[in-house]
Amino acid sequence: MRTASLVIIGAGVIGASVAYHLARRGWRQILVLDRSRGPGQGSTGKATGGFRAQYATPINVRLSLLSRDKLRCFTEETGGNAGYLPAGYLWLASTASELEVLRAARRVQHQEGLTEAVEVGPEEIARLNPAVALDEVIGGAFCPSDGFIRPLGIVEGYLTAAQRLGVELQWQVEVTGFRRGQGNRIAVVETSRGPVSTAAVVNAAGPWAAQVAQWTGLDLPVAPLRRQVAATASTNLLPDTMPMTIFTIDGFHLRVREGRILLLWPTPGVPGRPFDTGVDDEWIEAVVEKAHRRVPVVGRAAIDRDACWAGLYEVSPDKHAILGAAPGCPNLFLLNGCSGHGVMHAPALGQLLAEVISDGAASTVDVSALRPSRFREGDLNPVSEML
Repeated sequence: MRTASLVIIGAGVIGASVAYHLARRGWRQILVLDRSRGPGQGSTGKATGGFRAQYATPINVRLSLLSRDKLRCFTEETGGNAGYLPAGYLWLASTASELEVLRAARRVQHQEGLTEAVEVGPEEIARLNPAVALDEVIGGAFCPSDGFIRPLGIVEGYLTAAQRLGVELQWQVEVTGFRRGQGNRIAVVETSRGPVSTAAVVNAAGPWAAQVAQWTGLDLPVAPLRRQVAATASTNLLPDTMPMTIFTIDGFHLRVREGRILLLWPTPGVPGRPFDTGVDDEWIEAVVEKAHRRVPVVGRAAIDRDACWAGLYEVSPDKHAILGAAPGCPNLFLLNGCSGHGVMHAPALGQLLAEVISDGAASTVDVSALRPSRFREGDLNPVSEML
C-alpha cells in the first residue's frame, strides 16, 4: 500500500488550486487523483471564462476580490497565464424591480470595497455596448474590473506550479471508496490502482462530489446542473473586449471569445439524466431568437452547431460554495457546490481551504458563511436568482 499525507479527489481548477496552496504552505506527499485523461477534461474545460465581483452577498464579493488580487499576480506566482481581462460585466434591467435588485446588490458590493461598481442609464449602456437594442432596457449596472479569465490557463498554471513543489498528479485513476479508521476518520482511499493510506482527503469532485461524500455516509447537498452554450462561427461583428452583457430578466447573456460569439441562457437540465451534457436543438433556436431580438447584429453570424457545448455546474441549495471539514468525518475536507462560480473563485477558495487544513481556520477571509453544517442548521445564505 502506498502512502500520501493528503489525497485530493479531482484535478479540476478547484483541486489544482488546493494542491498548489497546500504545497506552497509546506505540505509534502500530496497526491491528486483524477479519472480524466488530462487537464481540462471535466467541468473546468467547459467554463466560458467569466469573472465578476458583482454579487449580492458579502462572502461572494469577498471571494471575488481575493481571487482578483491573485489573478493579477498569477503569472508571477505560478508561471501560468490566467488571462484576466477587465472588460467589465454589464447587467441590463427591463423593469424597476430588476433595477432595485441590482441597486441592493451594489450596496453590498460598495460595503465590501467594490466601489467601482456603478449604476448606468441607457446612454451609458449604449456607449459600453453599442450592439444592444435598448427598447427593453431602462438601466443597469456595470463594473469595469469584472471581465474574463482563461479557465485552462488557471488549472494548468496551478497544476504545473504544484508539481514543481512536489505534488504528484495521476490521471485516469478512479477513486472507488474509503476505509474508515479510528475516530470515524478516513484511513485508506480505495482506487483503481490500489489503496492509498492517507491522513486527510479533499473532495474536489465537482458535480460528482455528493457521490464521494456518500462513502462516508454524508448526504452532501450538491447536484449537477447542465448549462448549454451556443457558439457562432468565427466573426468580427463584435469585439473580444465587449463586456459580458447580461439581461437580468431571464439570465440571457453573451460574450465574445476567440472570435466567436457565445450565447448563454440558463435552463433546467434533462429530467432523470442529471449528468447529461447534450445540447438541445430547441434550446439553440430559443437562445438565438433572444439574441437576434436583443443584440440584432448577432443575426448576421451563423451558429456553428459543432462548436456548441454543455457543461455541468455543481449547485448547492443556496448557490454558495461549501468549504470545510465534513460533519462526522474530521479528515474529509469539502470544497464543493460553487454553483457556477468555481473557476473565478478557485484562486481564493484554494488558499482558504489550505488555511483551514493547515491552521484549523481560514485567516484571509471569514468563511463561516460557507461552513458545511449550515444546511443542517438552517442558516443558508440568501439566494439571488439574478446575481
